[in-house]
Amino acid sequence: MFKLPLYLFIGLLTLNGTAIASDKAKEKRWADQIVDAIMVGEAQWIDIKDHKILGIYTEATSAKVTGAALVLHGSGVHPNWPDVVYPLRTQLPDHGWHTLSIQMPVLPNEAKYEDYAPLFPEVAPRIEAGIKYLQGKGLKNIVIIAHSLGTTMTAHYLANNPSSNVQAFVAVGMPGQHAKIEQMNNIKALEKIKLPLLDIFGGDDLENIRNTKTQRANAAKRAGNAKYTQVEVPAANHFFNNMGDTLVKRVRGWLAKNAAGTEIQQ
Repeated sequence: MFKLPLYLFIGLLTLNGTAIASDKAKEKRWADQIVDAIMVGEAQWIDIKDHKILGIYTEATSAKVTGAALVLHGSGVHPNWPDVVYPLRTQLPDHGWHTLSIQMPVLPNEAKYEDYAPLFPEVAPRIEAGIKYLQGKGLKNIVIIAHSLGTTMTAHYLANNPSSNVQAFVAVGMPGQHAKIEQMNNIKALEKIKLPLLDIFGGDDLENIRNTKTQRANAAKRAGNAKYTQVEVPAANHFFNNMGDTLVKRVRGWLAKNAAGTEIQQ
């Protein structure tokens, strides 16, 4: 029997008026697997309209607090993912940052990057719920750190919400553009983002990321974003395997210069 690719199947359903949503069963399976195994930080259930999503909140351990980082993972994974997400959410607290890593929309394992396009309406409510949670703890200097598909979701959100309460954006492994899907075109999004922005990727990153680095930098220039910084980390791959400490060092160094905020005594 002929089978449509998942992204075409999703597109047909969307055209027929049937909304595509995050795989809630998969979100629950992720939560069931990781909550009891969390060693650093605490699981939090964050309200998103008619349901809750998993978040992992980790308080800063340093004497002074600089701000809070909302950490967003890539496609199909969870807020305690060992690559990129875990090092950032657990090590930044040693340097004055509270972190909140939240569950973003997910699809079945066989889904491709473009299959996530219909889920973008779910992005803003999740990001805004994360920001609200951090604000509820009296935190005002809030930044977003995202990886892979998470960078695309964040760029789309920031480009369409210029008055958000986000002070800076760290994009780890940001793709360039998708020719046919507007909301996945990071080049166009970067033309609208004025926030301090760190575009960091690996020398052995995915081809779409390495080959569009100049386009991304030029898009930020067209936006007049004088606080856009692009950093290529030699030998790092898309997941910064065995280089989590290096990633954290680069990110916290940039944050110290571009999103230091007002230090608050704990």
